[in-house]
Amino acid sequence: MLKLHQLPKSTSPSHKRRGQGYGSGKGGHTSGRGQKGQLSRSRLPLWFEGGQLPQIRRFPFIRGKSRFDRLRPRPIILNLTDLNRFPSGTVVTPKTLLAARLVSQTELASHPIKILGQGTLKSALTVSLPTSKAAQTKIEAAGGKVSL
Repeated sequence: MLKLHQLPKSTSPSHKRRGQGYGSGKGGHTSGRGQKGQLSRSRLPLWFEGGQLPQIRRFPFIRGKSRFDRLRPRPIILNLTDLNRFPSGTVVTPKTLLAARLVSQTELASHPIKILGQGTLKSALTVSLPTSKAAQTKIEAAGGKVSL
């Protein structure tokens, strides 16, 4: 049976609380900040550049209609050759793509999916995802269909 004096030590020494008086373990007068100056009095923001014009103000605004394009999520691109792993008659949905590990759960939550027409399709599939025109014609030529 384990006794109290056999327990491992579970405490660690507390950190030094600077600026909290002479008994804190780190002085009381200047508390490790030196005598005078900007850094001895208060904290500076992380982006402060010493009074120089800040970087956020040095760059010009992005103008035009496409200024928010990089904020919009780009679609996950899958080609017809990626769909050849499914057997004939399969309904291709985001869940089946997730089960086949063609997309991940995090990608599926934040990005749309689009099927493009590169390659050939060997089996007749029912695709219920957005497709390009070339992909749609190749899917229908293989005996499948596209439905949204």
